[in-house]
Amino acid sequence: MLVATYNVNSIRARLNLLQEWLQRVDIDILCLQETKTLDDNFPKEELGRLGYQCTILGQKAYNGVAICSKKLPHKTINKFDDEILNEQKRLIGIAIDDIEIYSVYAPHGDARGMDKYHYKLRWYDAFIKFIGQRQGKVILAGDFNIAHKDMDVYDTVILNDVIGTMAEERAYLDRLIENGFIDTFRLIHPKEKKFSWWDYTAGAIWKDEGMRIDYIFCSKSFEGYLKDASIDIWPRKRRTPTPSDHTPVIASFVI
Repeated sequence: MLVATYNVNSIRARLNLLQEWLQRVDIDILCLQETKTLDDNFPKEELGRLGYQCTILGQKAYNGVAICSKKLPHKTINKFDDEILNEQKRLIGIAIDDIEIYSVYAPHGDARGMDKYHYKLRWYDAFIKFIGQRQGKVILAGDFNIAHKDMDVYDTVILNDVIGTMAEERAYLDRLIENGFIDTFRLIHPKEKKFSWWDYTAGAIWKDEGMRIDYIFCSKSFEGYLKDASIDIWPRKRRTPTPSDHTPVIASFVI
């Protein structure tokens, strides 16, 4: 089972590129972020022709998450007890057999002390509480907007204590791991420095000046099923169609 996460930075703008990529890589479950469209405008038919059933939680112009799977889910999770998880479209889950899969788009945040900084911390508090209540086989795939360790950024001086690398932000990923989740890429590649996001400016992708902020986490009960993990840079290095500033992250499980 191939699971992928991809922040497309507008599903409509990236549809042709996404279709081309999905014809290259046989993904079973695709978690999307920043779809930036209402549910009625999501390209269900186009992705349906590639064999996907899409579960959508859209928002006009901002945010938006979706999960597209080859197998029809028997449950959708899109309502949460904490209102901060409901007010913006950043989290959706499905259940397939005995597996729960979540597409996650964490807030970007802002400089320390700003409103969006505090919002990010409150959102993560609610998210960690919710995830801590899940049991069994769980996959969390998405844009977490945090580079967990220094090796997850291209320059530890330039990117020291900035948005996405502040100690209090990184502590949330520590808490995920303490709650029994595994960073699939880091488990397979413990020392590899590889990124999932690059700024559009100054040719960052060609200089490989990026950050690893997109992850696939799995619960420890899933660890024995994990076969491989990778970051596919091909979509990010396209000149046409214009790519997202993110690229897909993939994990392979033997079920």
